[in-house]
Amino acid sequence: MSARYNELTISTPEGVEFVRRLASPVTRFIALAVDVMIVSSIMTLLSLITIFMQWVSADFAQAFTILLYFVLSIGYFIFLEAAWRGQTVGKRMMRLRVMDANGLKLQASQVVLRNLLRFIDSLPFLYFVGGSCALLSKRSQRLGDLAAGTIVVREPELQAPTLSDLGQKSYNSFRDHPRLEALLRQRVPPESSELAMQALRRREELEPAERARLYRRLAGYFRDEVKFPEEITEALSDEQYLRNCVDTIYRAAK
Repeated sequence: MSARYNELTISTPEGVEFVRRLASPVTRFIALAVDVMIVSSIMTLLSLITIFMQWVSADFAQAFTILLYFVLSIGYFIFLEAAWRGQTVGKRMMRLRVMDANGLKLQASQVVLRNLLRFIDSLPFLYFVGGSCALLSKRSQRLGDLAAGTIVVREPELQAPTLSDLGQKSYNSFRDHPRLEALLRQRVPPESSELAMQALRRREELEPAERARLYRRLAGYFRDEVKFPEEITEALSDEQYLRNCVDTIYRAAK
């Protein structure tokens, strides 16, 4: 842990480390407040339906309103965090993201579990239980995070690196396909981009066999995310493919 900020260091089996700054309880609460306002606004609009239901049965209308709020308040977080790789509207505004506590890919089951426990975290009012747990936790985790094995991190701003320092000498053929480059930037989360950058920067620190294995895994991940034309990728080594991806992603930050 850093003396100034809570940080999480994640190590890969190949010895590459990357550091993520953990979100503070305060920034998480602000993001939550934004999301709650959005849910409340949607609920206000949908509650107009209950006005017509009251003509049929006031008890049924009340029960429907309670059920609707529960489904909407939980479903909002589950849907957005699953669709936006761990983000909601509030988290995007505050540059926060939910991720697996061990740096693995965030699973849908983790998203569902952490949000189903949101009700308990909100007890008895204003997320007192969840907030207290986050303050006491070394990794600022609420109960839902502890159960699901997740953390919330600050989203780093992409700082364009000096790619020449990474040995980028050949022309990046991906530049001839701007639509696919844009898709790659959209689909690859910051932690994966950072890991690829660190792997390239620490190239000489890795044993050849470990380096080849790591680059093969990373290149395979990027290949699965976006399919570039085979005629430009079949002759690329895993390392060069990775360099092209890093150039594509970080060039947008310049």
